[in-house]
Amino acid sequence: MLRGFKLGAAIAISAAVAGCGAVDFGFLSPSPSPTPEPASSFRVLPPDPLIGKWGVATFHSPNERASAEKQARQRCASPYVIVKGSTDGVMMHIPEDPDAHELALKRAADGKTYVGFNAPIGDANDREIIEQTSKVLVMRFVDPDKASRYGTSIYVKC
Repeated sequence: MLRGFKLGAAIAISAAVAGCGAVDFGFLSPSPSPTPEPASSFRVLPPDPLIGKWGVATFHSPNERASAEKQARQRCASPYVIVKGSTDGVMMHIPEDPDAHELALKRAADGKTYVGFNAPIGDANDREIIEQTSKVLVMRFVDPDKASRYGTSIYVKC
């Protein structure tokens, strides 16, 4: 009986501590990771808006955005190319992996759009699309650790 109580208390304390990790980084920085949604609660969108040649740069604070956008334009001399995958996703890289992976363009029930594996929204490699026009794409990782390490990415169409 006492052993069961200790186990239950340990589980409860672990769950409480695990929920205390959210950090607010401010404007254009990671919001807490969304609660993973069941795969059926998002719909996969056509990848066409992401396909093409892009200049890419990153920034960590809003006052760095203009400079990052200028750097991204300069990088069109050696663009990052996003191509269509074999199952209607896009071929892109994920952190710390030299190989491109097929990622889906996903729309959540709340209307937000993400790029990531065809898995529930909230996957550590999901990126939320913050801004999207025909010429500019701004994304950040939903995982707070990845967002703080890699910053907010700005893609400029070449």
